[in-house]
Amino acid sequence: MNECLLSVGLIGPNDANRLAITRELSDPHVGVLRDYYKYLTLDELPALVAEQHDVVIIDVDTETERALELVSHISSDQVTRLMVYSAKANPELMLRSLRSGAHEFLNVPLASGEMAGAITRVAALRRSFSRQTDKLGELFVFFGVKGGVGVTLLATNYALLLARESGKKTLLIDLDLPLGGIAVDLGLKGKYSTVDGLQNASRLDTNFLSSLLQEYQGLSVLAAPGQFVDVTTNKGAIDKLIAVARRQFDYVVVDSGSRLNFIETGLYKDAATVYMVLQPGIQELRNANRLVGQFPKNSDRKLQIVVNRLTNSFHTIDEHTISSALGRLVDWKIPNDFRTAFRAQSTATPLALENTPISKTLQQMTRFARGIPEVPERRRKVFGMVL
Repeated sequence: MNECLLSVGLIGPNDANRLAITRELSDPHVGVLRDYYKYLTLDELPALVAEQHDVVIIDVDTETERALELVSHISSDQVTRLMVYSAKANPELMLRSLRSGAHEFLNVPLASGEMAGAITRVAALRRSFSRQTDKLGELFVFFGVKGGVGVTLLATNYALLLARESGKKTLLIDLDLPLGGIAVDLGLKGKYSTVDGLQNASRLDTNFLSSLLQEYQGLSVLAAPGQFVDVTTNKGAIDKLIAVARRQFDYVVVDSGSRLNFIETGLYKDAATVYMVLQPGIQELRNANRLVGQFPKNSDRKLQIVVNRLTNSFHTIDEHTISSALGRLVDWKIPNDFRTAFRAQSTATPLALENTPISKTLQQMTRFARGIPEVPERRRKVFGMVL
């Protein structure tokens, strides 16, 4: 869609007033118009947010308190332009609407050119906002073909190395719900978690997100809950969380566990790189073979295969067999260093802080993701010979 065309959501239970607004929206700046014939509940708001309307226009006459509650929640994303309309010339209602977060108060019937002027202002603001947000943070997602393949260890240390080497704002999100392991690996104990963000998606903005985060050596962390929470993930809520995070951070790294049910969210669609983690094993290869097909065939660079705990032992499945089973080459090979990994997790001391074979490979992955060419290690000279 042309960048000048706006998506508009119109919420109004009163048919006559809603149709009056609809007639005024035949504007060249309006590309999509979505009618909502009733006031949405707070549980339905994430679905509205996921539509990513540039403008939401709300009737404040039919049920004023519910309408103003919607205005308050929708305005918290600081992106959507909010207009309200009323058939009453009521200064008090106008003041309450504006205090709740509305940007425009429209009286029905509209004066000539009133809606056209409001839409033109929104179009100008959108062009300005688009210029400011063209450079959204890059998104890197880790998921495992089954549980226990080491996704959390890799995602956590990858994020730490990314933050440390780039010096840029980096966020690590634990979406391995309900009980993720990032907080345990880093020894963090926070009051808030990913669930707080998802359950409050309608009011999620950069300020609210910041209040949920913990810091670890230059890395911001949104951890999973410290105790079991029965949570139902919502596509719109996940999209909102990722969108807000990418506006605030240069890099966003997500541990999504082994949950490919997020495939229809922006989590995988918007990712710069998706790391599919497996380890040598029959079940893992079977799952990986099926899951590779969930991604477009031309997305090889976006989808990268990471084989964890790879050994040279003849007792295990080798790299050639893995590549043959997947129909494509392995992108990254994480050496099997169980003792070091176990010690790191047991002591909450990340591998990224040590010079280990695992951290060296993760370092190469972060540099490749940032477009930095690999620099070969300096070779040693022995008796004048280069080794």
